[in-house]
Amino acid sequence: MEPAAAAWVPFNFQLANWTALFPGEIYGSWMQTRAPDNSSGSGRQLFEYYAAATQHCPIEEEAQDQSFEVALDLHNLEIDNNDAICVFEKVARNFEADIRRTKEKIHRYPECIRDLGDYYTVPRIVAIGPYHHGKQPLGKAEEVKWVAAYHCIVESGCSPQAMYDAVASAADNARTLYDKDVMAGIGYDDFRVMMFFDACFLVQYIVWFTGLENETDPSSWHNFLHLNRSGINHDVWLLENQLPWSVVEAVMRLRHVNLRKYVEDWRGTLQDRRDLIEKPFVWEDNYDPPHLLGLLRHYAVGRSEKIIDRDLSKEFDSLSFSASAMELAEIGITFRANETAKLVDMGLKKDVLFAELSLAPLSLNHARASRLVNMAAFEICTVPSFIDAKVEDSAVCSYLLLLCMLVHREEDVHELRRQGILQGGAGLTDKQALKFFASLQSLPDGQCCTLTMLEIENYRIHKKMQTKVYKKRKTIFKVLSITVAAITIFGTLLSISAQLSNVSKG
Repeated sequence: MEPAAAAWVPFNFQLANWTALFPGEIYGSWMQTRAPDNSSGSGRQLFEYYAAATQHCPIEEEAQDQSFEVALDLHNLEIDNNDAICVFEKVARNFEADIRRTKEKIHRYPECIRDLGDYYTVPRIVAIGPYHHGKQPLGKAEEVKWVAAYHCIVESGCSPQAMYDAVASAADNARTLYDKDVMAGIGYDDFRVMMFFDACFLVQYIVWFTGLENETDPSSWHNFLHLNRSGINHDVWLLENQLPWSVVEAVMRLRHVNLRKYVEDWRGTLQDRRDLIEKPFVWEDNYDPPHLLGLLRHYAVGRSEKIIDRDLSKEFDSLSFSASAMELAEIGITFRANETAKLVDMGLKKDVLFAELSLAPLSLNHARASRLVNMAAFEICTVPSFIDAKVEDSAVCSYLLLLCMLVHREEDVHELRRQGILQGGAGLTDKQALKFFASLQSLPDGQCCTLTMLEIENYRIHKKMQTKVYKKRKTIFKVLSITVAAITIFGTLLSISAQLSNVSKG
């Protein structure tokens, strides 16, 4: 576990900058706003908070139901056993409550993902949430968050305090969703302000991305987004760079966002090809995401319509998880890019002589590799058991692991390109793709991957049986052919012998 983060210190924005950023009417309104008490969840006024940033001393208060310190001398015979068991019981209850919120939490990377390196795990432009705040070189974005907050407030038509109060209320409930060690160094007021600026930035980024921006003053805000678009797009997909969805929704209730269009624009994120004719897109109103990454992953994975044959596992004593693309081609299995482009749609389609392995097409470059890795990290952290979960819950891990199994050599990568699974020519080279897939061998087995490998094993066995039968039939046919030929020759000889005998008698 990483050590607790140092106390977070807000961006030191001077009074002159504040008054320049917010015009007189907005600035005056904010200055005259009464500071509500702590029970309202709004804390001190933002202006006072940031004006005093240089003298800031983080508030040290114990997190509610977060953690507690226990000192038990188990060798002390005078200890009250009832008190001791209560302590253990409380720890167990807190642990169980924490586990129940697994799907909601903002997780840290598991080791198998963290080992892949900073590109897949560390933001390049903007820190969202507490895990990467204060790290270099992310300081410039802290200033830009003020610009985003200004646009968010002005274009929402609400007051600065109303926007802040809405976020602060949600932030207090969301605080427990972050890592306890990190949150121990961040006071409640600090955290509320952090959530306010980060949520405003994220919402305004989504508005800009979907082209709905009311261009009040696009010169600084738009230029920053245009110049840093690829970096920000990378950062909002990172597992550790997420905001609890309740905090984002608090801003979106006041600032309209075409969230459906944003998600739809990202649906084809794994391919270079774009459909010129818009396909139907089913928006699920009842889906409540934990954060933006969870929302984007939900629609990238899709829902499986395939009838899963889990009884296949009863047919084998063992299962091989090694089958390269070239090996499958040799036994008659070809590849086909599925038409839905949903990651969950994978499997083997068989006929009498051949089989076709269907997978979502992938135009692999560094950006898409990072998105896949972070979606896989989300699954690893939020699904306690892939075996007991729905097939969709481990679809990204299944997709990546299946590609890992298919790719042993550069020739295998080339075979997948030739048959349309790996597409595009501007991404990773065959060597780079091989290295990427090789780095993911430690991913856990997802249900879709295991079931697909069972289908391949079933086909392989039946193919061997068909081959044996074919060879036996071929041998029998040869023996029969030779026998018939021998009988024919023998009959011909008998006929000739009879004719000769008749001639000699005559």
